[in-house]
This record gives sequence, C-alpha cells and structure tokens, in this order.
Amino acid sequence: MTIICPPEAISFLHSRDQRLGAAMDLIGPVTRQSDPGLFEAVVHHIVGQQISTKAQATLWARFNAALNPIDATTVLDCGRERLQALGMSWRKVDYILDFALN
Repeated sequence: MTIICPPEAISFLHSRDQRLGAAMDLIGPVTRQSDPGLFEAVVHHIVGQQISTKAQATLWARFNAALNPIDATTVLDCGRERLQALGMSWRKVDYILDFALN
C-alpha cells in the first residue's frame, strides 16, 4: 500500500517553516510503502532485522510469493522448515511462528 502525505499536512508544514516548505517544493510529493495490516507489518520487521535493505527486499519478495495473504493462518500452515527455506534464520522463523501462535 502506498501512502502519500495529505495536502493539509503539507500546507501546515509549509506555514510552520519557510526552509522546510522550500525543500518540500523542490523535492515534490513523498510516498512510502506500508504493510496493509499489523500482523504483516510485524512479520515484515522481523524478516528485516539486522540485514541489509536489499536482503530484506529479496526475502520479503520470497515471503510474499510463498504466503498470500500473510497472516497467522498461512504462516502456521507454511511450517518451520518451509519458512526457513525462504532464507531466514531459524531464530527469525521461531519468532514469526511464536507471533502467529499468539
């Protein structure tokens, strides 16, 4: 999901700081990707802990291809070995499975 800063927030920031407003005009709209749900967001952060951004993107793409949707049921159905085969450490797999159980 792509998130764009609301126009009211941009106007407010413009009115509060002239230099920030000028920088915002120069850069243009800023968007960012967001996970659609809390469970998926937590799992995404576990997957990305202590690895490079590029490695996280690769693992997350594998995770999305293997589990769709990413929720507690699909994670538990996937199983420990299959999750680890996606490229994560056993420790991360255990954290994700523990989170899915609770």
